[in-house]
Amino acid sequence: METCYILDASAFINGFQITSNRNYTVPEITAELKDFESRLRFDEAVNKELIRVKDVYSECIIRVNNIISVSGDSLRLSLPDVKLIALAYMLSKQGETVKVITDDYSIQNALKIMNIPYSGVLTEGIKEIYNWKKVCEGCKKEFDDSYPFDDCEICGSKIFKKRIRVKK
Repeated sequence: METCYILDASAFINGFQITSNRNYTVPEITAELKDFESRLRFDEAVNKELIRVKDVYSECIIRVNNIISVSGDSLRLSLPDVKLIALAYMLSKQGETVKVITDDYSIQNALKIMNIPYSGVLTEGIKEIYNWKKVCEGCKKEFDDSYPFDDCEICGSKIFKKRIRVKK
């Protein structure tokens, strides 16, 4: 079966060469195409029917949100990113062979956790899986991703996102 490609905004921004008509993306990606050239590439692919813009089942979004909340990637992924990952998950569950084209390391991290193939356009891609945690700069207290403030409730220092390598 021929691979279908799930294209992130970075595929259009970084000049990914579309070679088949089995390409998909989500509607929200268009908001991330801010420069003229990438928007032109996207519009041309849509007009030539080389890419299909597809919505995602809510169950797939829920599944992806559950996975990224455990890894901490929910701290770094936007809604378009989550929907793009959910589209890859949905199509793979429908029996398609998928590969996501993205230079976004956080998207790649989530895809690696889910065992969904990916490749970059300008980057080689990640080699290891990382989790993310919110940590206070001062007292080093760790917070849930849902902690809503930028400052520590204990000492008032700034909260930052700390990358933690997962041993596999």
